[in-house]
Amino acid sequence: MKFIINSLLFSKQIQLLSGVITNNNTVPIINCFLFHLDEGVLTIRATDLETTLVSKIEVETGAIEGLTDIAVPSKLLLDIVKSLDDVPLQFSVDDATFSISISSGEGRYRLAGKNAETFPTMPEPRDTASIMLPSSLLVNAIGKTAFATANDELRQQMSGILCEINSENITFVATDAHKLVRYRRNDIKSDTPVSFILPRKPVLTLKNILSSNKEEMEVSVEYNNTNAFFTFENFYIICRLVEGRYPNYDAAIPKDNPNKMTVDRNSFLNTLRRVGLFANQASHQVRLSIHEHELVVSAEDADFSNDADEKLPCQYEGDPMEIGFNAKFLTEMVSNVDSEQILLEMSHPSRAGIIFPLNPDQDSNEDILMLVMPVMLAN
Repeated sequence: MKFIINSLLFSKQIQLLSGVITNNNTVPIINCFLFHLDEGVLTIRATDLETTLVSKIEVETGAIEGLTDIAVPSKLLLDIVKSLDDVPLQFSVDDATFSISISSGEGRYRLAGKNAETFPTMPEPRDTASIMLPSSLLVNAIGKTAFATANDELRQQMSGILCEINSENITFVATDAHKLVRYRRNDIKSDTPVSFILPRKPVLTLKNILSSNKEEMEVSVEYNNTNAFFTFENFYIICRLVEGRYPNYDAAIPKDNPNKMTVDRNSFLNTLRRVGLFANQASHQVRLSIHEHELVVSAEDADFSNDADEKLPCQYEGDPMEIGFNAKFLTEMVSNVDSEQILLEMSHPSRAGIIFPLNPDQDSNEDILMLVMPVMLAN
């Protein structure tokens, strides 16, 4: 196997692929990339056994004499290539020893490859349903929800993003029981209702790849009971779905919220960041004291005699209220809203607050809801 490829293009592709490979794998072969050369196209595959990412790159010249597949050590290859200038790279593989020679201008590097026969095979898309989704929708849905997933091995279902498709809309949901985000599009529908849980790591990889391409594209999404398959341009991603039943998130969303506060998003976010520095380091509690035209955000840490408060103008409908929130959670949610103003709806200091973006230019087909649980105030 011999081929020549541009170093910058090659480096970009393998950096994206390397996001799938985890450290300290118990199966040594999956610390490698799998190279497959066929008719001037180099196919590169990376896997952690749960997620597989495949990329295709056209090579400048290629010749197949003997081996068409070789496993290449990923970390060493990436460390070599990412520090090179824009130069042609010439690869040559020894069929007998699996040794890989790389030449770049005046440089020559030799890596110990491995027999590709032991590299894991890919799941096949059998008995699948499919849907086409715009890349911008997936980027927005993942970006708005992934931060709210749980990092808890005992609650695997909540470590992923729920995807529900029905005859009315498509919905993405993430929650860790303290915060919840529901991202919905009313212009994507399917006559066959389905729901599945996408694991966080591969969908973040998907988002990173889609975000690196500024042009809108269509993404084919196939799914069955065990896997989801994403196909777009020269990439192919397979991920094993999270098993189990997702919590009934709809039951956690309060339906009657008579107290409504509208506030400038940037002012509120910056206030939370400053005042949150003075909150107790265990509870991270901030207090919102809300009146007709004024919001007071305050925090104190009695252990260190620290306290702070700031006043903000707001528009408020409802009875005067004091409610506590975890400053970190509230800051995280407000920072993930893309609007000039936000609407915070509440019913009682002991019940969840719901955040909606208020943007006059917002797409009418987009529906975003963010829920954050309160922290009991110590009076």
